Amino acid sequence: MRRFLPPTRSLPCALVCTAALLIVTACSSSDDSGTTAPSGGYAVGDEPFAVKAATSILAQGGSAADAATAMFFTLSVTYPVAAGLGGGGICVVHDQATGRNEVFNFLARDTASQGAFAIPGNVAGFAALQAAYGNMPWQRDVSPAEQYAATGFPISSALSDRLGSAQDVVRLDAGLAREFLNESGAVRPAGQIATNTDLASTLAAIRVGGADAFYRGNIAAKISGYTSTQNGAISIAELANYQVHREMPRVVALGGELGYLPPEQIGAGAFAGTLLSRLVDSEGNIVTGDHVATATASATKAALDQFGISELPRDLGATGFAVVDNSGQAVSCAVTLDGPFGSGHTVPGTGITLARSPSSGQTGIAAAFLTPALATDGQGGSVMLAGAGAGGPNGTAAIAYALLRLARGVDMTQPDSVRSTGIAPYDTVNVITCQGGICATLPDPQAHGLGAAAGNVTGAQ
Repeated sequence: MRRFLPPTRSLPCALVCTAALLIVTACSSSDDSGTTAPSGGYAVGDEPFAVKAATSILAQGGSAADAATAMFFTLSVTYPVAAGLGGGGICVVHDQATGRNEVFNFLARDTASQGAFAIPGNVAGFAALQAAYGNMPWQRDVSPAEQYAATGFPISSALSDRLGSAQDVVRLDAGLAREFLNESGAVRPAGQIATNTDLASTLAAIRVGGADAFYRGNIAAKISGYTSTQNGAISIAELANYQVHREMPRVVALGGELGYLPPEQIGAGAFAGTLLSRLVDSEGNIVTGDHVATATASATKAALDQFGISELPRDLGATGFAVVDNSGQAVSCAVTLDGPFGSGHTVPGTGITLARSPSSGQTGIAAAFLTPALATDGQGGSVMLAGAGAGGPNGTAAIAYALLRLARGVDMTQPDSVRSTGIAPYDTVNVITCQGGICATLPDPQAHGLGAAAGNVTGAQ
């Protein structure tokens, strides 16, 4: 555990990163309402390079929305097994300055042809998020990902682990094989450099032209042309007409706190809400007794039974992350490709691996287990938790467990504050908690993720 000096001391807070390690900091400042917020901010996720990209944006003065955008685009390069330009997702936002709470729903959607591929939503979703809540130039948020794709990055332990289990998918796609297989046809191990110049060119176009560069013009034509030859056509009109849905979150009373989840009309909101309804009554009273972990496990099993889910693939191709900035703005996101590397088809010349259709087999249920969540200290209060579960029902259960412990007044800045997802290796949970002026980043204890604190570098020596 590391502690940092408050900003009133002579030494500024520096950027601090550590893999799979709790970070606690008392580095905070007071806003006009008297609440405390981190100096610079915090980020947490499943892949270290993406988290570092987010904290770099925070350290430059970017908002949580800017940092979350940078994290997603970097994940599309450094963690493409679960996050990609061809996929979709959900973000929950709390903006302390305005008191607004909302959900951005940009899940990948079925085509009219009901083919093997989904209409991508991630680029439109993060463009909408950044336009609404970002304070930096869009280009700066996309640039870290473009640089990683163009110049290369060392394969992290997080990616290496999932490459091993998805190697059959990698071998069947020319683009993935070129990036992640060595000359002997084996998966590249952690530490080896991977590059994707086609993806770098696509990201450069998005950096310059925004989401329109993806959904219209040359990139859209390549996506449509390729999919039409693969019995799963995504039409140019379907790409051009993709719309992000901005919705009110599902609000759950949790003792004196309020939890914010995807709305119940989204599968993710329906599953998480059903699970929580077995743990918290309509008045916000926790009904688990003293055994929160056991009650959460039982509620998860009951929710799965209610939805008729008895068996799931080992890897649903999903990941979740969260960011809190120094204004108290918080963003929690979860994204999926509906299977590891999605459909396993990369559009030639673009580096874009397309998500599997949501209606195609068991992996299509991945979106139901995306659980971005926020919790505040009452109506209009400061953020106490920002986190996301993804990859399966255990990720949702881990978020529920964290929310219940927070509502009970448990100190959530300790290393055991977040329950591991356990037997499901790619169900992960990543959480930031803030209590009493102290914030902690809590990456999944059974994964290879990263929690990081970004100091405000303005005036640093």
